This record gives sequence, C-alpha cells and structure tokens, in this order.
Amino acid sequence: METSSPAKLYATLVGAVLTIAGIIGFFYSASFDSPGNVDDVFGILAVNGWHNVVHLATGLLGLAAAGYAARQYALGLGLVYLVVAIWGFVIGSGDSILSIVPVNTEDNILHLILGLTGLAAGAATPAGAPVRPTPA
Repeated sequence: METSSPAKLYATLVGAVLTIAGIIGFFYSASFDSPGNVDDVFGILAVNGWHNVVHLATGLLGLAAAGYAARQYALGLGLVYLVVAIWGFVIGSGDSILSIVPVNTEDNILHLILGLTGLAAGAATPAGAPVRPTPA
C-alpha cells in the first residue's frame, strides 16, 4: 500500500468527486443518444449519459487505484484529461467529443485543471522502488 503522497490525494479526491459527479449527472441527463439530450449540471457543465459513465468509470478507477497505483492513475488520467481539454478547445463549446460526449467551455477548463493537477501530482510523487524477485 502506498504511503500518503500527492498522487494518492489526487486519486482519492478526484476519484470521489468524479464518482459523485457521474451520479448527479444522471439526474440531469441519462440520454445515450449521440449526443442526445444534453443538460447542464448546475447550469454550468454539459452532460449526457455517456459523459456520466466516463465520470463514474474514471472516478471509481481513482478510488480503486488510490491504495496501490495512485501515481500511475494521476499521470494517466492527467494525460487523458489534458488531451480531452485540448480536443474540447479545438472543437469549440457546444460540440461533442467522438460525437457522443458533449463539452462546453466550462467542461474544457475543468478538464484542463484535472489534467494539469494530475500530471503535477504524479510528477511530485516519487516512483516506487522496483520489486526484485526473491532468489530461490
């Protein structure tokens, strides 16, 4: 089990927030059409069923990884969310990624923050010592 680290904090907090966001998002839109019925959570963040599933999956993965793979989670999710943010800024507000996940400017900014903080948390956490097999 990993000791306390920036990556473990990131995995725990971001995992919990994304899981809760995914659940709350279904109260706003549960449409799985492309992009289907898009609604704004709290009037700010565009979601549909697919967007909610992505939040749930990445959130639950973070909670699971917090104990043993927090650094890998922080670096991996950070990179993914950074790419998603750039993609969202390129296609513009009101469009959807892969024609199914709606994004707006607020989503893009949030994704950028999640990406940069994930990369920072992963970089600030030292890599674990390599495990050596026990001689027989």
